Amino acid sequence: MAALLVGIAGGSGSGKTALAERVATALPPGIVVVVPADAYYRDLGHLPPRERATHNFDEPAALDSTRLCADLARLVAGQAVARPVYDFASHTRLPEPVRVAPGPVVIVEGILVLALPALRDLLGLKVFVIAAENTRLQRRIARDVGERGRTRESVVAQFQRHTQPMHELHVAPSQACADVIISGEVELARGADRVASRIARLAEIEIRA
Repeated sequence: MAALLVGIAGGSGSGKTALAERVATALPPGIVVVVPADAYYRDLGHLPPRERATHNFDEPAALDSTRLCADLARLVAGQAVARPVYDFASHTRLPEPVRVAPGPVVIVEGILVLALPALRDLLGLKVFVIAAENTRLQRRIARDVGERGRTRESVVAQFQRHTQPMHELHVAPSQACADVIISGEVELARGADRVASRIARLAEIEIRA
């Protein structure tokens, strides 16, 4: 039986990663494999560091969607893949990929997961996480300053220059493709249980209380 491929999309900072992690823990151990679409950003090592920092990471062309779709198709077919590892500090891929073993349920999460037709067509369940613009910006500042060595000013500038315009152009319209819509601001645990229950029915997985 082929694995169930679940897509979780939503704006940057909406709570996609947290939702994916909660769904994985709500299902039996060893069932879920989570693949971050962000790992498939194109390597910008050929560009000067200053130019890399001004790159638009929020448009579909920023992702190597061909490799992402190919890897997901292999995982669904029960084959392991070598997933790239992206360094957000240098905007380059690290030389050593990470081996990802297949599982009964594969979750791919990222802002553009429902905005890419080729990827969307692979999904057995499509989830969209919503959150207010200011919530997403504040979370983005906390993450990028705390984990990626950015300044608050640079994060705000990038959000205004690329993230929010691309959200309105590509990400927000993809909500119309979702089977399930979850709030990333309130009761995320309840939303995760809702998604996990939907997955369990589709994949015929028993969840014990």
